[in-house]
Amino acid sequence: MELTVYKIDGSEAARTATLNDNIFNVEPNDHAIWLDVKQYLANQRHGTHDTLERSTVSGSTRKLKRQKGTGGARAGSIKSPTIRGGATVFGPHPRDYSFKLNKKVKRLARFSAFTYKQQEGKITVVEDFSFDAPKTKAYKDMLKNLKLDGQKTLLLTPELNNNVFLSARNLQRTQVMRASEANTYHVLNAGHLILCESCLKELEKMLGE
Repeated sequence: MELTVYKIDGSEAARTATLNDNIFNVEPNDHAIWLDVKQYLANQRHGTHDTLERSTVSGSTRKLKRQKGTGGARAGSIKSPTIRGGATVFGPHPRDYSFKLNKKVKRLARFSAFTYKQQEGKITVVEDFSFDAPKTKAYKDMLKNLKLDGQKTLLLTPELNNNVFLSARNLQRTQVMRASEANTYHVLNAGHLILCESCLKELEKMLGE
């Protein structure tokens, strides 16, 4: 598929970029997408939550009242889960939420995400650019020239460009990252995808992973 290449001033660069069909025109697999996004979100969890059980909660072990003759239920300890301030039953404890996912599944999920963006017409290719210094206004002007201001965008670059990254850092609904680091979640979470022209070759390297 051919897409027009734009300059950051919004004008056309008088050439087109070819999107590899093996990345941007595959048969989408929704289940692979679900698994990949699930793994990414699971890996973001710290798993440090913890609750006090009966053996760890602070409190006296003295029997609260005699066993019989009170007319009420038996009460053996102030640590009982049925008493306010007592222990927690079957509460969460520190654990690792991460799980293994095959590389082929992750790659299919990523390609499926790119395909959905291509089908929705939510991909714009811009020629490689850089800023002389970090400047938020320069990045905002670029989005305005491309008619993408106010939209949730993800810019993929072939390599880390600090000036571009820092220019976009203070903008809401805007993200900049290397093409090799973009995963399924990032691609689908963006409303519009902006691809630097040379990062298309970086994406094609994923075919050989």
